[in-house]
Amino acid sequence: MESELRSNPCCTSTSFDRMSRMAVDGDHNWDGRWSHVQKFLERPGPFTHPDFEPSTDSLQFLFDTCKVLVIGAGGLGCELLKDLALSGFRNIHVVDMDTIDLSNLNRQFLFRLKDVGRPKADVAADFINSRIPGSNVVPHYKKIQEFDESFYKQFHIIVCGLDSIIARRWMNGMLISLLSYKAGRLDPSSIIPLIDGGTEGFKGNARVILPGMTACIDCTLELYPPQINFPMCTIASMPRLPEHCIEYARILQWPKDKPFGETSLDGDNPEHIQWVFERAQERAAEFNITGVTYRLTQGVVKRIIPAVASTNAVIAAACASEVFKIATSAYMPLNNYLVFNDVDGLYTYTFEAERKENCSACSQVPQDLQFSPSAKLQEVLEYLTGHASLQMKSPAITTTLEGKNKTLYLQSIKSIEERTRPNLCKTLKELGLSDGQELAVADVTTPQTVLFKLNFTT
Repeated sequence: MESELRSNPCCTSTSFDRMSRMAVDGDHNWDGRWSHVQKFLERPGPFTHPDFEPSTDSLQFLFDTCKVLVIGAGGLGCELLKDLALSGFRNIHVVDMDTIDLSNLNRQFLFRLKDVGRPKADVAADFINSRIPGSNVVPHYKKIQEFDESFYKQFHIIVCGLDSIIARRWMNGMLISLLSYKAGRLDPSSIIPLIDGGTEGFKGNARVILPGMTACIDCTLELYPPQINFPMCTIASMPRLPEHCIEYARILQWPKDKPFGETSLDGDNPEHIQWVFERAQERAAEFNITGVTYRLTQGVVKRIIPAVASTNAVIAAACASEVFKIATSAYMPLNNYLVFNDVDGLYTYTFEAERKENCSACSQVPQDLQFSPSAKLQEVLEYLTGHASLQMKSPAITTTLEGKNKTLYLQSIKSIEERTRPNLCKTLKELGLSDGQELAVADVTTPQTVLFKLNFTT
């Protein structure tokens, strides 16, 4: 169903500055300050949600009760925090694991030069709280994986402004794990809506996910652009681009030299990026290649896609509008995917992404794995990482044999990886697996263990 987006009740950056100056001066209760929000909440209309009841108490609900979690305080996150705070939401938490880099300042407008090196979440929260009276933005300088279920259960709505598909999938899995069922039916009170926004240059999208009811992130993995990879032979023997030199340092030199011991390469650690940058420069000089810079190194290691401030503003406004709609029932929410493109002119449309019956994240049944008994475990691993609907990163495969749990392969812990590596060359039959055997697979893309059922083919 095509959905019409209501004009976002948030202010423009110009009016934001005006309101902020007035707030600083202490005049933050001027007549009509919240009239733009009250128009939506205190009068009926032909396009309101069927459950909507005009009330003067609705704005107070936004002020005092509704809790929103914003994940990411970067390009989208800064816009989201501003939009939500100026729409009446006061109880906002923001999670971000990054610190501010000089390159962020051209579009992440809550930050200043003096803030470089500080946590994004802390600075963004301080800025909003100081400029918009009544706001209570609580920062969390952590990874989303460091919080347990009780943390996420406290929020009415979660909105994501992430640049990582892995983080999106993990958050999607967390909200699905919070769902409860009574007599086989989904309990609506356990649903926490997820609003997800994403940008890529002059393109962007916004979507509304009701876990257990609508298509989830994993239902539509095929929509995400494939990651750019360079042939290993080019990286190792015939580099032609600065990116080839960076990938050589990242993929081949890092595990060989172990500059920081057994520590994995962390794209958010400046020391790690500096080491890769210097090795890439050496590689580039050897082959007379120019163009290796620290910023490019960071972009290649972290798979960063160039961001455009105007795209961030549009997508954040769309996401904030959806948060407002769901929190107030003032209008039917987006159903359920908005696409925005202003590469050549301006183009936008909506469509309904449909749930997949066999989605590995939100379906309630084990996924089928069709393999011959003579297939090797390596083939199963390649299927889990390479199939478009799964795209796992480092799956750990376990099963139950003779009443005992057995780890077939685990990559993340070196000692266990070395011990289980020989299993990759064994056939499923040699491993003692049988038709109908259940495999439990853990991966960084989800907080849940995904169950698969082996179906042997002849």
